Amino acid sequence: MNYVILILGMAVITLLVRASVFVLGERAAFPPLVRTALSFVPVTVLTAIIVPMAVAPHGGAAELTWRNPQLVGALAACGVSALTRRPLLTIAVGLVVFFVWQGFVVH
Repeated sequence: MNYVILILGMAVITLLVRASVFVLGERAAFPPLVRTALSFVPVTVLTAIIVPMAVAPHGGAAELTWRNPQLVGALAACGVSALTRRPLLTIAVGLVVFFVWQGFVVH
């Protein structure tokens, strides 16, 4: 029952935060510092999701070896992103490296 209350509480808070932006509209003006900080949220959230999955894919200790296809694919994607700044190419190369590494190198 505690989990249900917790989930409902988070849903209500999320709804209030999101609805307030729509209800207030243009009247809610954020200071430049807050707008700058909010622009980093998507990158931060994606990093927080991807890095643990790449470094410790099985949920245990970090697997920083060449036999970790998630890590190799993520490193390849980082390299392509740094060189090209093209998101679709970055995703494609990361996936191809992951699957090739998993299929031919690890197994």
